[in-house]
Amino acid sequence: MSGRNDARADGQGRVYQASGDQHITEHHHHAPEWSGPDSVRRPAGRLPLVLRDRVGEMDRLRAAVEPGVGNGVYVLHGLGGCGKTAVACALFHHATDQAGRLGLWVNASDPTSLRAGMLAVAADRGATDGELMGARSGLRPAADLVWHYLDRSDQPWLLVLDNADDPGILHDGGWLRTSPVGTVVVTTRQATAHWWPGAELLQLGVLPREDAALALRDLAPHAGSIEDAAEVADRLGRLPLALTLAGGFLARQVIDPWSLADYGRRLDGGAGLDPIELIEQGATAIGGDSRHLPSRTWQLSLDALATKGLPEADHLLRLLACWSSAPLPLSVLRGAELGPTLPASHVETALRGLLDHSLTELTSGEVRCLRTHGVLLDSVARTTLIDQREQLVAAAARLCLAVLPEKPDRGIQDPRVDLLAPHVLALLRRTASWRVCQPAVEAVAECALRIATASHRAGDYASALSVGGNATELLSSMLDEGNVLLIRLRQRVGRALFRLGRFEESEALYLRLLEVCEETLGPDAPETLATCLKLASPVINLGRGQEGVALIRRAVEGRVRVFGSTHPLTLLARSALMEQSTQASELAAGPALVADCRREFGEGHSITLIAELDLAFALHHEGQPAEALPYARSAFEGFLRRFGSDYPITLNNRSTLSKTLWDLGQHTEAIEHAEILVEGRTRVLGPNHPWTLIAQQFLEKYRDSQRES
Repeated sequence: MSGRNDARADGQGRVYQASGDQHITEHHHHAPEWSGPDSVRRPAGRLPLVLRDRVGEMDRLRAAVEPGVGNGVYVLHGLGGCGKTAVACALFHHATDQAGRLGLWVNASDPTSLRAGMLAVAADRGATDGELMGARSGLRPAADLVWHYLDRSDQPWLLVLDNADDPGILHDGGWLRTSPVGTVVVTTRQATAHWWPGAELLQLGVLPREDAALALRDLAPHAGSIEDAAEVADRLGRLPLALTLAGGFLARQVIDPWSLADYGRRLDGGAGLDPIELIEQGATAIGGDSRHLPSRTWQLSLDALATKGLPEADHLLRLLACWSSAPLPLSVLRGAELGPTLPASHVETALRGLLDHSLTELTSGEVRCLRTHGVLLDSVARTTLIDQREQLVAAAARLCLAVLPEKPDRGIQDPRVDLLAPHVLALLRRTASWRVCQPAVEAVAECALRIATASHRAGDYASALSVGGNATELLSSMLDEGNVLLIRLRQRVGRALFRLGRFEESEALYLRLLEVCEETLGPDAPETLATCLKLASPVINLGRGQEGVALIRRAVEGRVRVFGSTHPLTLLARSALMEQSTQASELAAGPALVADCRREFGEGHSITLIAELDLAFALHHEGQPAEALPYARSAFEGFLRRFGSDYPITLNNRSTLSKTLWDLGQHTEAIEHAEILVEGRTRVLGPNHPWTLIAQQFLEKYRDSQRES
């Protein structure tokens, strides 16, 4: 073959020329150069069977798509999974089915999807192929083209920009504007107001309890009662995404369907199931989008923060995952740091990042707090690497200990103490599941001990019992029975049981604890002597006075040997012995004991007041009301001034004062105190507490005596 060969290729073709024989194999894969969404006329979200709650938000949004209304931008913001897209979807259907609007839906989660979707909107509104080609190739401003056609639309419209979690994408391209012809709704996790100038912000949160239960029942109506649904909803934190996943899972079971109660038990760890894995088993009911998986949806926000130079936000969230979903005092985060991964200087910016992306929220109240959703915390905790857990637990315990008083005084406590109780218990559970080393476990145990002690000394014995009981149950698998911290926590449980009138339970606990102390610590160890002293209280109240006095005497003698005669613990034991002893010599030493307390601690110190009260009780019991009255009045005035009229020890003092006054013939004042005592003990301890019933008996006796006279 000779001569010149001219050739031309079209489209994807190629021209090859060679001087010799060639064998060429070529594969052609044909695809369009640009691909947009399949439709902008249909919402990408899933419309719930019934949109629960959201009444105020939907009323406002429906008003925004009424005839003649335009120039509005509405931003639905909140935690991932709180139902922002569902609300937008419900509005979309209302706008298209009832309000006579054209509905346009664009995925704004990334620049490519947003650009493709908005150009598809321009095409829908009449843009020509040439105009679109120019916008795609960068020859003309794409956003200007879109809004040119939106402004000239022959139909009023609703435009939804869904999943706009990075507002910079909207602003950098000028994609977010207003038009008199339509209304724009944006769904986002980004809560910072400066991203949305001129827009109306509508925050979405978790559902109210009743609506959350109904949402579960909408999906799984035959799985159980409304009460069962409410309990499961509480366990799921009433987060719409979690409710949808749970309801979808229950509705699709075929072979052996679970009830709501079954599901709730498994959420609590029954059958060894991980709660997050269980929740995510419902994902097939609503599609496989990663935004529908708790273990993944919030990671999208953390990834975005890391991309913007805030990887520390991830580490701060993992620290928060050591605690619970209850409000956490912000002051706990003072001094928070995790070494290079979260320097103290970066905590503020990391927290701001979490707040901006709705991964946590601030709450108002007496104490400024932070609240993070429980399902989020669980999903973050389960992905925390093993080599990070020790450091996180230690840091969480250290931050709590910095707030909790080491030796709380009696009376009203710092409100942060009560707020920290659920967080310390959550930290204990996390510690148990993560299996960290003993020093970290003991740091968390110390947190629990301080909270139980503070609650007890505030007179809140039910809370002290709850914290102490839960803590000892969790710690029993992590610490030896003879561990001092575990012993002290059990002592607190015994004290709380006694104060709540559960004398038999208190005695049984102390008896076992005394055995443990003697076996592991020795007969004169401080914890052993403290257990002897506290065991005496339920023993005496159960009618075995001599046995109780012997226990107190053992504690006194041991503390004198170990601490000396004027140590605070020794003085308290000596005072208890003086109160209960029937030996004249010990009663005669009472004034000297009170003098020792006044010299060591001062007139108004709680130890001095306790000694005065105990001496007044002993003198009255021995038939010396005139000698008892000055001590009873002095102690009562001190307790009333320091702790208020409803503090338990003030009530006990009022009881002694009332009996002393009655025996001295001052009946009117005695009855006044007795009436206040009954009211106070009924209010504080309850109407059926043994001490309330005793106070009522004395009051009735006084009144009967008055009537007879």
